[in-house]
Amino acid sequence: MLNLRFKYVVASSGLFVLWAVPKANKMIREKEKYSLKVRYEHAKCIMNHMRKRARTTTVVTGKENIPSDGGCIFYSNHQGKYDALGILLALDKPCGMLFGKVQASRLLSRQVVGLVEGVVIDLTDPRDEVKAIRKVTEEVGKGRYFLIFPEGGYTDNKNKLQEFHTGCFSCTLKTKTPVVPVCIYDSYKSMNSNTFEKVETQVHFLKPIYYDEYNGMKKPQLAQLVKDRIQEKLDEIEGV
Repeated sequence: MLNLRFKYVVASSGLFVLWAVPKANKMIREKEKYSLKVRYEHAKCIMNHMRKRARTTTVVTGKENIPSDGGCIFYSNHQGKYDALGILLALDKPCGMLFGKVQASRLLSRQVVGLVEGVVIDLTDPRDEVKAIRKVTEEVGKGRYFLIFPEGGYTDNKNKLQEFHTGCFSCTLKTKTPVVPVCIYDSYKSMNSNTFEKVETQVHFLKPIYYDEYNGMKKPQLAQLVKDRIQEKLDEIEGV
């Protein structure tokens, strides 16, 4: 796929990049001078610019389901380049993210990773996977929000779910923190298409799954539970 819409976003952002990237790099380099909240707001500024250039609006529901205290992990389905933007822009509290190595190496993505204190994972290296999951577990245990896409990546799956990788659910089992399933819809239309008309995507924060509910489950069972909740919402949206 040519992804002309995404290429347009990149090509038309030259002046913004000249302002946003040096500021982001300074914040990352001198993070002791800038709170995580301040850095997160600059990350949202970058993401919001990309959203606007992609002519995208996002309808958000279920924010009342987000736990207000302590850490939690958002597990979302995955469709394309816009997915994380739609979710992170909806959150007021800083949220880290598990970034794929290739994605995290791109301009602007690299800055966002640093600003939100995300964790980079190399899915081709089992040792790096273990290290990354351990780091996310530590951060969530400290009370942070974190966003993970259990599908690991996306193809041309659109609004269809793919296989969930179970390893990332060890973060939840070890921290015993709430799970918030996130259902995104039509997100692939934003930056994984060749059209330029306005796009509306959806982000739904579903009811949290607390430790009392998943206590005693293994990783595959918890993964299936989260996947089922997301599929139920997709079916509801599509009127299945």
